[in-house]
Amino acid sequence: MTAKTFAFVSLGCPKNLVDSERMLGKLAQDGYALTPDAEGADVVVVNTCGFIEPARQESLGVIREMLQLKKEGKVGAVVVAGCLAERKKEDLLKEVPEVDHIVGVFGREDIAPVVDKVLANGKRKRAALSAEQRSLFRPAPVRALEDTARLRITPRHFAYLKISEGCDRLCTFCAIPGMRGKHVTKPIEEVIREARELAADGVRELIIVAQDTTYYGLDLYGKVRLAELLRELEQVEGIDWIRILYAYPIHFTDELLDTLAGSKKIVHYLDMPLQHINDRMLKRMQRRVNRRETEDLLGRLRQAIPDLVLRTTFIVGFPGETEAEFAELSEFVEKTRFERVGVFPYSFEPGTPATRLEGHLAEEVKLERRNRLMEVQQSAAFDWGRQQVGRELDVIVDGPDPEVPNHWLGRGYADAPDIDGVVRVKGKGLQPGDLVRVKVTAADGYDLAARALKGQR
Repeated sequence: MTAKTFAFVSLGCPKNLVDSERMLGKLAQDGYALTPDAEGADVVVVNTCGFIEPARQESLGVIREMLQLKKEGKVGAVVVAGCLAERKKEDLLKEVPEVDHIVGVFGREDIAPVVDKVLANGKRKRAALSAEQRSLFRPAPVRALEDTARLRITPRHFAYLKISEGCDRLCTFCAIPGMRGKHVTKPIEEVIREARELAADGVRELIIVAQDTTYYGLDLYGKVRLAELLRELEQVEGIDWIRILYAYPIHFTDELLDTLAGSKKIVHYLDMPLQHINDRMLKRMQRRVNRRETEDLLGRLRQAIPDLVLRTTFIVGFPGETEAEFAELSEFVEKTRFERVGVFPYSFEPGTPATRLEGHLAEEVKLERRNRLMEVQQSAAFDWGRQQVGRELDVIVDGPDPEVPNHWLGRGYADAPDIDGVVRVKGKGLQPGDLVRVKVTAADGYDLAARALKGQR
């Protein structure tokens, strides 16, 4: 008997990608065969993002593309999972009524039974089912879901490791707590077990993700324990690099700072979303941190880790942001010289407290401020790249450069995958996953060029 086939589309953030890999693993365990092409698949699962309007539109675009294939008889059924389903609930089926089933964020563990039922029902019976019969939603868990037995879709040598679920922050612009629930810490022993499983599967770089990594442990243990978790992860054999994303500036302890500075495996890279620096804006965003505290933390980080690469994100055009407050943010970015920055125009998100604030700005104002701030940041990023020329560094190889023979695309410690730049390495005999010593020969915008030195590991 031929196995049923499924295709899978994963959208959104790395945390959503972990959910995708868990669902892929569940379907594979249930006997389904993954196909790289949607055309001809018995079912397509789309794991969606619902964070901001552009992400929702991207998700809806992919859903409609899959439904068109279904209409043409090239796909058997379409199942929609993840954050967009969780956020819109059955209203999503009003927008795309041809979808066969929707599954909320915490229904991911039941993805295989859902697909079984969808295919068993057949087209005619599915069409007769009500919206309630074509949807599955579970309450947010009181303990973190396990992320073992994943069928990974990242390259073999790196993986995302989710250490908690949900968020207790109530930032006025953010809809995540409504989709992902309250913060739930994954116990240290479970995280370590997952890390060992990933290392056994060839992972050399662990990328730590959560909605708020520095909050780790507070709900479960009564105190933050990220530093302790990181020290445990350092002991996992086979792991060479540990990279931390989504570190909120609150709960950043001296113990954590010492752990980052003294580690041989935690790369000197930190992703810390700040969103703004003006105190009034931070208060309106309900970030629970001010400029003085932020600058003090950044100063301590730079002093303890001189070669630290800092990535952050900012929101411009938040309701009520004045030109003077934007200018304060621009001056701060110019002065601080962040190596990596993302800038986003404020997105009006239904159901969030920020929608009720006064002073919403025109889209053209928000976009113009984004472009101006990115120009300020670009100068610092390009200067940092030029400063690397002539230096030696370790690079993890992701794969061959498709455009240039005997060149490889890799990343240094300053580069998170799919977020930052790349290092184009000239060398022979390299393989994905190699850690190779290189000498930087040129800077090209956000990217570097380098040549491999003898020896890799």
